[in-house]
Amino acid sequence: MPLDYPIHETTLANGLRVVVSPDTSVPNVTVNLWVNVGSRHESPGRTGFAHLFEHLMFQGSRNVASGEHFTRLMAEGGRLNATTWFDRTNYFETVPKGAYELALWMEADRHGRLLDAVTQENLDNQRDVVKEEKRQRYDNVPYGNALIETYAAVFPPEHPYHHPTIGSMEDLDAASLEDVHAFFRRFYGPNNTVLTLVGDLTPEEGFAAAERYFGPLPASAEPPRGNLPQLEPITEAVRVERVEEVPNDRLHLAFRLPVDNTDDYFAGSLALDIIGGLGTSRLVQRLVRREQVANAVQAHSMGFVDGVSLGFMVLDIADGQDADDVEARALEELERFSREGPTPVEMESALAQAERSWLHALASQEERADAISQHVLLHDDAQFINTYLDRLTAITAEQVQAAAQRWLRPQSRAVVAHLVDREEEAA
Repeated sequence: MPLDYPIHETTLANGLRVVVSPDTSVPNVTVNLWVNVGSRHESPGRTGFAHLFEHLMFQGSRNVASGEHFTRLMAEGGRLNATTWFDRTNYFETVPKGAYELALWMEADRHGRLLDAVTQENLDNQRDVVKEEKRQRYDNVPYGNALIETYAAVFPPEHPYHHPTIGSMEDLDAASLEDVHAFFRRFYGPNNTVLTLVGDLTPEEGFAAAERYFGPLPASAEPPRGNLPQLEPITEAVRVERVEEVPNDRLHLAFRLPVDNTDDYFAGSLALDIIGGLGTSRLVQRLVRREQVANAVQAHSMGFVDGVSLGFMVLDIADGQDADDVEARALEELERFSREGPTPVEMESALAQAERSWLHALASQEERADAISQHVLLHDDAQFINTYLDRLTAITAEQVQAAAQRWLRPQSRAVVAHLVDREEEAA
């Protein structure tokens, strides 16, 4: 039977969608906002803006000093942060119940009155912060650019998922203060945002507080564009090779998938789990345990909304093994799965793992709020957290096999290979 987390919704006159899910287990409130702007909304030559604003939003607004968002809420015992992704930017804090109105006031101030504080000095400062983040997270760690290269290989140059959320440092350097202000005015407004409150409050308290602090803001964001049509699978294998200083050879085998929140996406995700995402999966059993040609195997799916999603497997090649040979063995397993489909035990294992992961996530007040915001913003479905498991368990073995046959074919892969520099190693 479906889960039954309480969900209450309203929409303010300015377009802000508000969801309240009462939970009196602890005297906390999680404040979670999803803004319908991510790297997929950026224009050529203007990449990295969505992520830049994740930083700028903590540099002060009309009535809040730079850094005060952190210091004031942490002084109340809160924890907070923000993240940027292809499809959205989100801002979140969990605070004692007595501080949730302070959190809402500060969120409303920066969502409605940020540009008073976005000066040339702040822009220059945060550009430098983003550059340092890119160096630390991507450029100066082994395999750091593997996913960036995977996105570029899987999605065409003109597609909004082709470039990563960190963006281009050249684009950020070229951005004027007015470019940045215009981006904020275009996307940041209550009519382009979802606010979710989960915790020790009633729906009436939550709705009244949302109206009190966000209600005066105008519906300032532009109407969102429609999503792109579904991308077809890759028709001919794509390969990108990097020879560099890494601990061992590593392969990313990536595939396009159907858009998120569809039965076809769920089926493709289950197929990836069975092939490479579980401790009992076929690639783990063969490549890691029996043949010992790989140190580790992972498989992941990322659900997106703009016409395509992403699935990929990561093969860490064991010392002394040939990466091409290990890749060929992995492709054999893909083809075998397409021919045979999943066994009943594999379906049971994949569904059990999905259920465990989902229930574990929902046990966290913060993750529950995040999942609600996600599915209201991107799918207009506030009840998703209650219905997802029933939808997933309705997926049949035949649907999983069909998804593999269509989306996970060897010729539909993009391979990003990070290979040990043997000459450097020999020297």
